[in-house]
Amino acid sequence: MKQLFYFILLIAGLSSIHSCKNMLDEDGDPLLDLNDTGGLIGPRGLYREITDKDTIAEYHYSGLLMTRVLTPKKSVTDLSYSGDKVSQITFNGFLDLDGDGTIDTDSISYTQLFTYGPGGRLTTISENRSVFRRPPPVPPATTPGPMALLRKAKSLYTLGYDASTAKMNSILMQNGPDVAGTNFAFTDYSKTEYTYLGDNVSKVVREYGPYNNGVFGRPITRLGYDFYEYDTQISPFTLLPTAYKISRLLSTEANDRESHILSPNNPKKASVTDLVPPIPVPVIRTTNYNYDPQTYMRKGFGINYIYKPF
Repeated sequence: MKQLFYFILLIAGLSSIHSCKNMLDEDGDPLLDLNDTGGLIGPRGLYREITDKDTIAEYHYSGLLMTRVLTPKKSVTDLSYSGDKVSQITFNGFLDLDGDGTIDTDSISYTQLFTYGPGGRLTTISENRSVFRRPPPVPPATTPGPMALLRKAKSLYTLGYDASTAKMNSILMQNGPDVAGTNFAFTDYSKTEYTYLGDNVSKVVREYGPYNNGVFGRPITRLGYDFYEYDTQISPFTLLPTAYKISRLLSTEANDRESHILSPNNPKKASVTDLVPPIPVPVIRTTNYNYDPQTYMRKGFGINYIYKPF
């Protein structure tokens, strides 16, 4: 988990940067230009997250519903719906699991099923995940073989909500290896707690530990994420389904640093702190934002956000 800090340090000094990507979406419709224009009037969707070097994410829609996300190394996330609610998310591709800023070479495939309770509130997410790796070459061969199954795992996420505000305030994760021929059992857990300032996520604490026959062991890792100085403008992530945003946070252990995507506004400062003794030392990153005339954020933390009209 210490490698989380390497990525934060990498981006801490980055200022907002500009990109000259294609200004048409997949249907050939014009996108909101990054230059100072009159902005995009009327309904919109988030289309791309880009830096000066790469596209971080590209969002595709069927009507008003987001149905597919393309990410680096030809990775694909597909969303299925039951009515207007996300019922399933499937990912096939590559992730930066340790948060060091480099996409891993292991291939990841997972399927998440979403269950909703009274009032249509998301209550549980069940996940089946497989990891694939190329075996080293066997002499006299000099190239690795095809991707082979390395391991499988199952996870169950249980979401908790504040009774007075109805905001999500916790996620309990139980995880275990899925080994053929053995009885499945959860062996690990994580507990995540969310604190809000108004409607914005201000603090996230996540701890990890062993789990054995219903007993939560002493946490061995504990990390804190703080988000400060929120503006009053509109976050681009308000345009994405909440179920997808939660799925994105759960896709890797490092992604808790993005927990501000659950907020309607944009934090100008974020930090991560290893809360395990002896002395917590936060790693802080800051940014200045750029907005369009309709007050949607379009540039910050080294990322440009491009919108498309609906």
